[in-house]
Amino acid sequence: MIIDCHCHAGPGDGLSGPWDSDAPLAAYLRRAQAAGIDRSVLFATFHSDYAIANHGVARLVAADPQRFYGFAFVHARRDRGRIMDLLRTAVERYGFVGIKAHRLDARISGEVCDAARFFGLPVLYDPAGEVAVAELLAQQYRDVNFILPHLGSFGDDWAAQLALIDHLVRHANIYTDSSGVRRFDLLQQAVRRAGPHKVLFGSDGPWLHPGLELHKIELLGLPPLDASLIMGGNFLRLAGLA
Repeated sequence: MIIDCHCHAGPGDGLSGPWDSDAPLAAYLRRAQAAGIDRSVLFATFHSDYAIANHGVARLVAADPQRFYGFAFVHARRDRGRIMDLLRTAVERYGFVGIKAHRLDARISGEVCDAARFFGLPVLYDPAGEVAVAELLAQQYRDVNFILPHLGSFGDDWAAQLALIDHLVRHANIYTDSSGVRRFDLLQQAVRRAGPHKVLFGSDGPWLHPGLELHKIELLGLPPLDASLIMGGNFLRLAGLA
C-alpha cells in the first residue's frame, strides 16, 4: 500500500496564496490514483482558526475513511492553552492520527510536544530551515516521533537539508519526508546514511504532483522491502497503524 503522508486539504481563509486558501482535492485525487497511491494523510492549509480548519479536514476524512488519514494542525503560539483540547477533539471525535505544526506560524512549543506524548501521536513539524531544533526535540522528547518534512527546508536550503541528514542518522525519533525535495542527491544521501526507515514519501499535494513526487522514490532504485518502508510502512508504524 502506497501512502502519501503529506497533503493539504480543506478550507483556508487567508487568501494570500494557495497555502492559506481552499485546497480542493479533485485534481490531486485523479493524479494520485493514476500514480497508484492508495491513501493520503490530510491536514489543513494555513488558517486563522485551526479548530475550524481541522473540522473541515475531518469532514473530508469521514467522507472516505478508507482513503484518508487526518492530522490536526495547531498553532503553537495562538493556540496556547487549548492545544490539549484541540487534540482531544481531533483524536476522540475525528479519529486523527497525528499533529501538524509549521514554523511560519510559530516555533514548536513544549505544549505541543507534551500533548503529542500524552496522545501518543507523531508530530509533522515543518521547521522552515531551522533544523537545529531537531537536537532539542530528540533530547527532550525521546518518546515522541517527529517528522521534519522537505528534508528540513521546502525553500531548498542546501545547508539545512544536509544538516538534517546528520540529525536523522544520530536521533532515533527524528524522521523526514520527501515532499518537495529538489536535490535528488541529498534525498539519496538521506536514505543511504540514515536508512530507509527514516524517510517517508510525501507529495505536498494538492499543489505538487503526487505522481512526480512518487517517481523520485522509485528512482532511488531501492530493494522492494526498503522502498515499501518509505512508501507507506514507516507512516503506518509511526502512526501506530502497522
